[in-house]
Amino acid sequence: MKVFTPRKLALAISAQIALTAGYSQVALAQDGAEQLEEVVVTGTRREARSVFDSAAPIDVIGGDEFRNQGASDMTTLLRNSVPSYNVNNQPISDAATVVRPANMRGLASDHTLVLVNSKRRHRAAVISWLGNGVNDGAQGPDISVIPSIAVKQVEVLRDGAAAQYGSDAIAGIVNFILKDYDEGGSIEAKYGQYSEDGDEDLWSVAGNIGLPFTANGFFNASFEYGEAAPTNRSVQRDDAAALIAGGNTDVANPAQIWGNPDVAEDLKTFFNMGVDLNANSTWYGFGNYASKTVTGGFYFRNPDTRSAVFANGDGNRLVGDETGDMSGNCPTALDPSDAAGLQAVIDDPNCFVFNEMFPGGFTPNFGADTEDASFVTGVRGTTDYGMAWDVSAGVGYNEADYFIVNTVNASLGSLSPTEFEPGSYAQLEKNFNVDVSYPIAVSFLASDLNIAGGFEWRDEEFEIGIGDQASWEVGPLADQGFSAASNGFPGFGPIAEGDWSRSNIAAYIDFEADVTDNLLVAAALRWEDFDDFGTTTNGKIAAHWQIIESFALRSTYSTGFRAPTPGQSNAYNVSTEFNLATNELENNGTIPASSAVAALRGGTDLDPEESTNFTAGAIWQAGDFSITFDYFDIDLEDRLGVSQNFALTDEERQALIDAGVAGANSLQTFRFFTNGIETNTKGFDIVATYDLDSSFGMTTFNLAYNQTETSVEDFTVGIIDEVRIQELEEALPETRWNLMGHHTMDNWRFMARYSYYDDWYDSEDTLTYDGYGMFDAEVGYTFDAGFSIVVGADNISDETPDRNPNAAAGVGNQYSQWAPGGFNGRFVYTRLMYDF
Repeated sequence: MKVFTPRKLALAISAQIALTAGYSQVALAQDGAEQLEEVVVTGTRREARSVFDSAAPIDVIGGDEFRNQGASDMTTLLRNSVPSYNVNNQPISDAATVVRPANMRGLASDHTLVLVNSKRRHRAAVISWLGNGVNDGAQGPDISVIPSIAVKQVEVLRDGAAAQYGSDAIAGIVNFILKDYDEGGSIEAKYGQYSEDGDEDLWSVAGNIGLPFTANGFFNASFEYGEAAPTNRSVQRDDAAALIAGGNTDVANPAQIWGNPDVAEDLKTFFNMGVDLNANSTWYGFGNYASKTVTGGFYFRNPDTRSAVFANGDGNRLVGDETGDMSGNCPTALDPSDAAGLQAVIDDPNCFVFNEMFPGGFTPNFGADTEDASFVTGVRGTTDYGMAWDVSAGVGYNEADYFIVNTVNASLGSLSPTEFEPGSYAQLEKNFNVDVSYPIAVSFLASDLNIAGGFEWRDEEFEIGIGDQASWEVGPLADQGFSAASNGFPGFGPIAEGDWSRSNIAAYIDFEADVTDNLLVAAALRWEDFDDFGTTTNGKIAAHWQIIESFALRSTYSTGFRAPTPGQSNAYNVSTEFNLATNELENNGTIPASSAVAALRGGTDLDPEESTNFTAGAIWQAGDFSITFDYFDIDLEDRLGVSQNFALTDEERQALIDAGVAGANSLQTFRFFTNGIETNTKGFDIVATYDLDSSFGMTTFNLAYNQTETSVEDFTVGIIDEVRIQELEEALPETRWNLMGHHTMDNWRFMARYSYYDDWYDSEDTLTYDGYGMFDAEVGYTFDAGFSIVVGADNISDETPDRNPNAAAGVGNQYSQWAPGGFNGRFVYTRLMYDF
């Protein structure tokens, strides 16, 4: 289902094409593979500077570091390289399985701003309704669509930067700098599999090429295509085992699957191009197209006990009368143990039970076909008087077209299909920027005073596309207690269908200069006006003091904000969740905070989040050894998240039915977005590097350590409960670190890395799991012709997190689904590469 048609997207792109370029973009068409080593453009509008000269902590990850890993998903690659960056596997997490939410410095995925070539990246259409507590309701970008082979380097700014870049940059910024070479290229193929099952494999092929574009420019293009098979880390559930023991041979073993989803036809493409128009100006453009199909599992529907499908509220079988006038005299108190009675119902054409269609119960499979596209183009340059200017525009689009199979709309009875298209989410964003920068000589300063300013217009639109009728309609058996809409993920009906948009304008100014030869000072001020939230003004000050040649101090203080997205303000969703206390599935709805039902429980219109961010750090360099220490403290007021779950009254349920919420007749609980939380997140990062050059080759050691602690300082009683508080405070490990060694000797290359994750709380298992570590290693050899082969293993010792002691009694998850380093065990891979 297409919400924004290709024609719509083409018109949006055409409307946005303007003379633009990235003011902060790395210089055009550098020779060969030469890079700006440890030089960054993120967080400053002055000239590019060394990471050790910056006033805020920045990680620089070269493209080659991504080649030294077995994974292909950019989200996982970053987790292995940035210790303050966390991401989970997300099995049975509704749409979060399709686009996995990631966390930096303990905050939600949409608290980190993502840039490409220093330009704002659009967010994904997916809202993470189930995202390990911290990410519940988050709507961040999908960085998995970026092929690692397209990336020259990634700059991770670990500091609040809303005053410089606008909404979302509370935890920091991840800036992907694309390759801009005008010659050469590479081709690589990757294959790997998990050791537990040879069918659990992953493969991909990728390529990059740089070409001249006229005599004064470049065109660089990249692609990646691959697939990842699903994994299975389940144990058989006790209830399913009991059914089999009782003679039901139609129950699967295991009844449901916990593991990575199936990812098929995963296509990622990117291009980056530019040309010098004259001696003072450059045109450029870059963009992408990506698509994939992701399919994950859902919970098992027990053929004896699943309410509103197989059972009624009294624990008896739910038998439907399909005569239309209730003349079938179908039994209403049929015990699940009564096999003869069940067969009599099956033989009666007037009566219906879903055991006829699914005698062993059923486990839905849910997923989405996703598309992602973007285009940015522009011109930048300098005047004869030394003023740098940049005018840019871009458009980004993301769509998730959902599907669910092996399920039913129970209210349709025997006429129910088993495959549905519940509808789609789509996100369309447009940006227009004007940036200028001018250095002014000031007699009492050690450098020119760089004054930068600019204007931004941004518009984002969120759209819900209608599902097929069977996925949302209320069938004739609804009045008899059968649930309406596609079971597991109700479709979006005519009332839920719609689109919501928001525009905002912003203006900023910032200053940066060397006050003395050893003291850098910077300040920024940004004003933004949203057409639905009003205005906000934020500022930032920063300093870097080089006390001696080998030692420096740095610090920043800033205020920030994040505006709720149109999707978060307006979307409905129904998720089927497992209640460990009752051992039953519950349909839980997330409704707009402004709805009448939410208002009865304290829901109000949403406000932007507001933050203050303080950092203080030290830098020490001694020859080939360097170390940085950075402390951070983030206060977040009016933090946006979902409320506790509220039990629905009959009156509230009817109000949701009247409002057109699909599946509302079978809802047990509901929740809504709220600003009712105030948190403090603090901790520190340590990054150390040592280069050892010997007769045996060059060895580099890297240590990256992060400690992050979040505490809920205040909350709205009656809207936020203890479970929600514990999720925010404990769902992510407080401590994460990794130590990596990389050795090159002639044509050989060796890598070893150890990663450790501290304990974490899993609210779905109501358990705190102990921390664990994993060891990765690989060896590679490069032949003189440019051909390389690499063999390696992630988690070479096959470590897994603690087992879930309640797995069999619960839903069969052998490990915690929130395990921060994954739970699949050893992954062995090989890569073939050719550089030309």
